[in-house]
Amino acid sequence: MAGNTQIDPKTEGGLFSLLHGLKGYFIAVALLLTILGVLTTLAIQTQNANATNFYKINQDLDGLKAISPENHTMRTNVKGE
Repeated sequence: MAGNTQIDPKTEGGLFSLLHGLKGYFIAVALLLTILGVLTTLAIQTQNANATNFYKINQDLDGLKAISPENHTMRTNVKGE
């Protein structure tokens, strides 16, 4: 046991062998690119849906205050009409 300190790459090495490392790398890259593609597609769809969503002002703009809970009542969603 003490005389043989070398590792046979065909029978030992497990996760540290070159083939397993490359497979894991490619799987990880493919998974990350898939996640990136899905999130990018969802972001573009959300942007397209909200880019054409306009609001109509119900009252005079002078009635708006910087911090007021009534500000949401002074506009309506045009798409919802």
